[in-house]
Amino acid sequence: MRVVITGATGGIGFAVAQAFAKAQHQVVLADLNEQLLTEKAAQLQAQGYDADYCVLDVTNPAQIADCAARFPADILVNNAGIQHVARLEDFPPEKWQLLIEVMLTGPAMLTRAMLPQMRANNFGRVINIGSIHALVASPFKSAYVAAKHGLLGFSKVVALENADCNFTINTICPAYVKTPLVEKQIAAQAKEHNLTEQQVVEQIMLAPMPQKAFIDVSEIAGTALFLCQDAAKHITAQTLVLDGGWTAR
Repeated sequence: MRVVITGATGGIGFAVAQAFAKAQHQVVLADLNEQLLTEKAAQLQAQGYDADYCVLDVTNPAQIADCAARFPADILVNNAGIQHVARLEDFPPEKWQLLIEVMLTGPAMLTRAMLPQMRANNFGRVINIGSIHALVASPFKSAYVAAKHGLLGFSKVVALENADCNFTINTICPAYVKTPLVEKQIAAQAKEHNLTEQQVVEQIMLAPMPQKAFIDVSEIAGTALFLCQDAAKHITAQTLVLDGGWTAR
């Protein structure tokens, strides 16, 4: 099966790509940076895996249409994401809009483009990479939290609209994952809260999590693989929360 993964050169995206490649799926890496895409695809190909790439800006309708035409997906992983940390009154409006476009409108439009072929094949799996912030909130992240909350509602609607065929859509919501994106957040939060970076990790990021640990990218990749197995064919419109007990309180 063909798996298209957005944000595929990043920590979570490439871990998901590696997992699906090892499971003998054809993997298509989709991201903005063509040089990085070439390198990552070559890395998989050198290991004997079936890998290709597609330059994709998920806010660009023409590129979405081109990706869906060239690489119609059996499995779509909506993973592309960005972050900006600021109080709402200091949040640049254009930056706020960009976060919504990348993490809510983009997944919706790419899913929309892939759906006709999935329905024609009577098989489709859409996996959204959400966040603990699809369920809870943190200060200074209004756009990110809004986008991730919206992703859950979007997924439920699409699941209902396509319940007449072998199609599922689910959202994986991890607590903090140690990726370059989170590393940048640590520095930004340290500045915003006037704390050291270690204090941000201990007092903000891991404080609400009973297990006191970052989520590993392999956990997210393994959950995505599970959602594509026959054992998960009736799991749809669901939120799979990898949070070490955070939301139990």
